[in-house]
Amino acid sequence: MKIIKNLLGISILSVVFFSCSKDDDNSTSAPTIVEQNPLSGYLSTTGFNQKTTNYVNSGDYEFGISFTPQANGKITALIAKIPDVRVGMRVTIWDKATATILRTELVDVTSSGVEITKAITPLEVVKDTEYMITYNSNDWYDHRKNDSSVTTYPVTVGDVKITSYGYKAGTDQAVPNIFPANYYAGDLTFKFVKS
Repeated sequence: MKIIKNLLGISILSVVFFSCSKDDDNSTSAPTIVEQNPLSGYLSTTGFNQKTTNYVNSGDYEFGISFTPQANGKITALIAKIPDVRVGMRVTIWDKATATILRTELVDVTSSGVEITKAITPLEVVKDTEYMITYNSNDWYDHRKNDSSVTTYPVTVGDVKITSYGYKAGTDQAVPNIFPANYYAGDLTFKFVKS
């Protein structure tokens, strides 16, 4: 009888100990942060991933995508890939409606054809506000559909709605003013984390 009581006591202590340990593990675990990068989903959804041509030293442009976050959040990193090497490539994030520069970063592309990620001080972005992210270069990838047909905007990828692609000729830091729908020239994107 004494052995049964001791075993019963040990069993109860084991259950309490493991229950508390499990609760403690849950209280100290950090929430998972999901970083979203909309570029591959955008290229796939539009069909612009069907045909790619490299352009090197082919005229200077300020070009990129406009987008609207579908949730409040922040941009935590910039991602660029071009078919050449470029030190200090200028990347700009704009408030599209006012053409106001919100952030300018310089990205060193140290290898051609290799994706470069630059962590930045997080930039808060607001749900349903239209922004634009552009870079200035004379090197880019031209992405099109095989039949060169236009795509329909907006294109939603995760919590980011891409509203257009645009460009402006020259080296000035100026918001794009031409918005073709039959190709995308890049590659420039970002990591978005919703709040």
